[in-house]
Amino acid sequence: METVLKGRGKKVIIGDGRPTVIIGERINPTGKKKLAAALLAGDLEIVRQEALAQVEAGADVLDVNVGVAGVDEVDLLPKAVRLVMETVDVPVCIDTANGEALRAALALHKELNPDGKPLVNSVNGEEASLARVLPLVAQYGTAVIGLCMDDEGIPATPEGRLAVARKIVERAEGLGIGRDDVVIDCLSLTVGADSRAGWTTLQATRMVREELGVNMTLGASNVSFGLPEREVLNGAFLAMVIAAGVNCPLVDAARARPFILAADVLLGRDEYAMRYIRAFRRKRL
Repeated sequence: METVLKGRGKKVIIGDGRPTVIIGERINPTGKKKLAAALLAGDLEIVRQEALAQVEAGADVLDVNVGVAGVDEVDLLPKAVRLVMETVDVPVCIDTANGEALRAALALHKELNPDGKPLVNSVNGEEASLARVLPLVAQYGTAVIGLCMDDEGIPATPEGRLAVARKIVERAEGLGIGRDDVVIDCLSLTVGADSRAGWTTLQATRMVREELGVNMTLGASNVSFGLPEREVLNGAFLAMVIAAGVNCPLVDAARARPFILAADVLLGRDEYAMRYIRAFRRKRL
């Protein structure tokens, strides 16, 4: 199964057996005081700089999130999407929980790139989210990330997360959204609070891939929150989740790419390790 995303100059294909696609996470103000302050001031220069830096670091798709308390997302999100689209040629992942901001950003994307195809981040199993997001995904012909949580929260078991994923896929298909355009995120929680959290995510990922066959993403770094030497835990976990079925993780490209390239070599997704070797020669490992 292949999910195809299209930027202004680049097409990205997410699919089983293909090299892992990197979704750059850094245009997101959560935990980034400098970016949050700039967005509150309406200054998007840092967004432009992050877009360039992430693509240089190897990101294939860029997540764009301007969700700061006090910001008018309906106004600012389309501006940020426009700037990213005009700065780099990779597809964008439009990240918001605000339905009107999502509609405005999708309309802007369609205007700038009629043949393009972004990724929407995200829908979940809550009834309000399904009703708010999926009709827009169907209207604009995008792909969408589905989070394995619902009105009861994040299920504690792999079986519970599979059930939510199944619900999202079925609702999407009911609106004419192909399964190939639903990318499931089984959600990663910190092992610092629950020693079984990593195992639960891995098992849920395996089960979703086996039963539903969809492509999968994950914000892998959540697993190490609150612990020392986070990059060590994140790198090990990334390799595990990629082997389990995650093929387009949401990560800091500069930090995570070496682990992703190494995992692809060891899983037979990089013929003769040429992608890995090219990165080494460019000093990008």
